[in-house]
Amino acid sequence: MERMKLVKLMATLWPENSSAPLPPNTSGSPFSEDWDLVYTIIPPYIFTLSVLGLLFNSFVLGVFFIHKDRLTVAEIYLSNLALADLILLCGLPFWGISILNNYNWPYGDFLCKMVNSIIIINFYTSIYTLVMISVDRYLAIVKTMKARWLRRTLYAKVICCVLWLFSLLLSTPAMVHRKVIVYEEYKTTACVLDYSHSSSWKLAHQILLNLVGFVLPVLVIVFSSGSIIKALVQRREHVAFHDLKDTKATLLMCAVAALFLLCWGPFQIFTFLDTLCDVHTLDEKLWSHTLDIGGQVSVYLAFLNSALNPLLYVFSGQYFRRKVSAIYRRTRKHRRGSDMNTFQRSVVSTYINRAEQIKPVVIF
Repeated sequence: MERMKLVKLMATLWPENSSAPLPPNTSGSPFSEDWDLVYTIIPPYIFTLSVLGLLFNSFVLGVFFIHKDRLTVAEIYLSNLALADLILLCGLPFWGISILNNYNWPYGDFLCKMVNSIIIINFYTSIYTLVMISVDRYLAIVKTMKARWLRRTLYAKVICCVLWLFSLLLSTPAMVHRKVIVYEEYKTTACVLDYSHSSSWKLAHQILLNLVGFVLPVLVIVFSSGSIIKALVQRREHVAFHDLKDTKATLLMCAVAALFLLCWGPFQIFTFLDTLCDVHTLDEKLWSHTLDIGGQVSVYLAFLNSALNPLLYVFSGQYFRRKVSAIYRRTRKHRRGSDMNTFQRSVVSTYINRAEQIKPVVIF
């Protein structure tokens, strides 16, 4: 099978080394069934994920924009998270079409660099916005009085800007090494991570993904979640009755950590195993097929987090639901006013004018 020859050439989004030797023709091998399954499932999954994620995150941003009230610190982080996830999901359909074309990249070198850089920028921005949401909840619940001055909207806006600049810096290596290369022998044009001149760049890139993109955020989220749960349990013991809000907050923090680990854990594990193969700790021939299939599947499973974030963080919040209800009531009231015909408006106007002309009689 011709497309099976391109496994090592066609990098997914990050950790594939395009300079690795090509595997032999595996047509008819038991591995071909696995790749047929990947080519069948991943493109529809990408398009479905992109559509749902774009709708959910656009709805969140639309509610914050239409309501026009001053955003709180938590809402600033939530809107930044929705924006990062929205832009990230905009880049995925390019890869869905590329996979349908057997990893042929028809969009040119500029979009090759731009699309993948945008994905990585918003990957880091999304993850560290989740971290800041956890930290903000920690300050609000655990350090309520001591850290009140830290929870200011100005500081939240500055932190969001810093996160975008930090993510832009981390995307620089991918922007430099992403290239469109024409392979005449396979009659294809591929958008690949070209580490052919130095394998140390690939090793540094993968270590950066594991440490900065996963280990550090997980430590902060787990610490914040654990401290919040501990504080809520102690508060419940002192108050001597069960508060429904505390129960919801506890469940939400547990869901935050679980969703993050479930979506990003497999991708980070396969990235770490690939690093072990590069440093010859694991047998590359033995793990080659597992890493190829696992890398393809896990990287797109990770982006499920961007589509589920609005459901978990925003739609479960009572304040967001209040905003949606207020917008709905305002729209319904405006629609009722616009549905009145000319006769009805004249009757109402006449009634109001007559009521204003009646002078009250006061009897002393």
